[in-house]
Amino acid sequence: MNKQELKEFLDVKVIAYNHPRFIESDPIQIPHQFSKKEDIEIAGFLTATISWGNRKSIITNAKKMMTMLDQSPHDFILHHEASDLHKLHNFVHRTFNEEDFKQFVKSLKHIYNEHGGLEAVFHKHSEEFSTQKAIHQFKKQFFEIEHLPRTQKHVSDPLKNSAAKRINMFLRWMVRNDHNGVDFGLWKTLSPAQLSCPLDVHSGNVARSLGLLKRSQNDAKALNELDMALRALDKNDPVKYDYALFGLGVFEDFSKL
Repeated sequence: MNKQELKEFLDVKVIAYNHPRFIESDPIQIPHQFSKKEDIEIAGFLTATISWGNRKSIITNAKKMMTMLDQSPHDFILHHEASDLHKLHNFVHRTFNEEDFKQFVKSLKHIYNEHGGLEAVFHKHSEEFSTQKAIHQFKKQFFEIEHLPRTQKHVSDPLKNSAAKRINMFLRWMVRNDHNGVDFGLWKTLSPAQLSCPLDVHSGNVARSLGLLKRSQNDAKALNELDMALRALDKNDPVKYDYALFGLGVFEDFSKL
């Protein structure tokens, strides 16, 4: 396919998968349970944080997280006392355990009380066409309070060559708003043009099959390469193609064709 044919092919797939029915089998359904801005973004951040592995398991455990936070994540995080953290006892999703969960609750309280909230941090440190340095700065501020060193691994750092798939997915959820009912478009201070594709094994393999990506590793360098290719197709909303790449990989097994 030439560039125009590729764009037309991917645009069709975006339309097919960027649809409310996508929510039914995706972790984005968890923040969709809420209506308050802060509840949506906190539920989205926590859900994205544990979004690796089996999707059904991710959704099940994200629901457990919300139950443990009394179905009011913002209120719980702002007003919890140390004694309230016993509610998080025995939570585990793969390597993310109850101690990590407790640390995230404390760090989120710090982000809201001292830095104006999640959106404010990402807005302050984002660049014209990138949020990658903002992710790096967010991680620094998230862990500037006393914390367990082990928990740092659960927030990726693009400046240490991570593709930061989960946090880029979270940013897509918060920033994109194409009125299709999947992404929220809650954060008005950032633009879809600044976003990066949530690069994982599915989107990476499909991107390579389509000639959008040559690098074999799914790291920050590969993400930059893919971002440039997707921005050449749509500079204003490049990350919409995440729907096409992910859908082709997960639902159509495209990379194996």
